[in-house]
Amino acid sequence: MLKGVGTKRHGVPVSHLLQSWRFWALAAAGFAALTAILAKVGVTGVQSDVATLVRTAVILVFAGVIVLASGQAGGLAQISGRSLVFLVLSGLATGASWLCYFRALSLGDAARVAPLDKLSVVLVAILGAGLLGESLSLAAWTGVALIAAGAALVASGW
Repeated sequence: MLKGVGTKRHGVPVSHLLQSWRFWALAAAGFAALTAILAKVGVTGVQSDVATLVRTAVILVFAGVIVLASGQAGGLAQISGRSLVFLVLSGLATGASWLCYFRALSLGDAARVAPLDKLSVVLVAILGAGLLGESLSLAAWTGVALIAAGAALVASGW
């Protein structure tokens, strides 16, 4: 059990916080920011594809340890064929994204590469609405447009 789980932080039980998609999304953003900075330093003097291989190997081992340590390994046999196909396709898209990302980092500033990479947020909103039937409010679409505009401004160097 995690130390402090179940205790209140600012009136919110930590167990609720750990069940919040917002908490995990913000944690992902924080780690993604670290990823950009650490990768930019790490890719210096290393071919970008080689750097991607090292990063991927670390992630594979890390994820494997988590699955084994948490007792979730049995879930591998429970994946449906449809889910497996889409997870494999997602893995291929992730690999392509990482290869492109590391190549961009090897050629450009992290502070410009990362915002353009985050245009994926804009694309997810468009594809989520178009392909998955998800809906966003006018305020949310305004936010998506601002993300696009912000990424363009940061990348342009204005």
